[in-house]
Amino acid sequence: MTLLVHLGGIDEQEWADAFQAKMPDLKIVTSSDAFDPAEIKYLYVWKPRDDVFDGLDNLEAIFSLGAGVDPILKHPHLPKNVPITRFVDETLTQCMSDYVIANVTMHHRELTHYRHEQRQHFWTQYYPAPATDIAVGVMGLGQLGLDAAQKLTMLGYQVNGWSRRPKEIEGVTSFSGDAGFDQFLAATDILVNLLPLTSDTRDILNRRTFEKLRRDVMPHGPVMINAARGGHQDEDDVVACLNDGTLGAASLDVFKTEPLPKDSPLWDLDNCYITPHIAAISSFEGGVELVARQIESYERDGTLQHVVDPAQGY
Repeated sequence: MTLLVHLGGIDEQEWADAFQAKMPDLKIVTSSDAFDPAEIKYLYVWKPRDDVFDGLDNLEAIFSLGAGVDPILKHPHLPKNVPITRFVDETLTQCMSDYVIANVTMHHRELTHYRHEQRQHFWTQYYPAPATDIAVGVMGLGQLGLDAAQKLTMLGYQVNGWSRRPKEIEGVTSFSGDAGFDQFLAATDILVNLLPLTSDTRDILNRRTFEKLRRDVMPHGPVMINAARGGHQDEDDVVACLNDGTLGAASLDVFKTEPLPKDSPLWDLDNCYITPHIAAISSFEGGVELVARQIESYERDGTLQHVVDPAQGY
């Protein structure tokens, strides 16, 4: 019974040592070690290489380091019928809500506008509307979206939520499916994307979406915040809509190509606020604890938590 640690761009040995300390009876190997692929029962993975699954004929469970699993699901050699589990951690969830709240309040309170005024030595008093007048629309009501939506309601914002299936969340006006999407957008001033990336949600942040947002509350136009995946946004449309006023501003933490190429026009837009994919990070300690619990549960009765449905993509 062996756990293979395969983490692109991350110190595998640090994780392996922590797993070994937590699970001393389990054999742990990294992708750079010499090992027998037939011994691998569990795989802990991030940014998998093309050869990650070679020879893993006895693999029984795949644990993702991240909350998003699209790089695993689209792997050309992903074995069939091996369960994949997502990373779910209170620290990651808290950090994502921190990012969302910081950016929502930054745009709502016009701190971005006043930063520009400061550079020009302008003293222009403008009083933003209270939070109770601002509607924040959260796309995706899973673990991350639910937490962000609930915390935004506590701050007094009107909160709309949109998901594939109807959900009942106290204080949140819920919309669902294609039928509810346009209604959701028409009632939203600040759009927050926390959706999983699937074939249905790829490029969902596009001009057609932005043009349907409410336009009579935010003084410079509606705002879009994307902290999910770069594949959600049509970046040509984002640039064009920020330039022509369809969007008043955007906060982007994720991009189709990362690092964001130096020649991307997004860098030079005064109304685009860029962070380098740091909105939320998987906790090292939380990851070790989660995998240990998953393996203990699986060895005891064959059950796993946070299992991905490949058909849905999350």
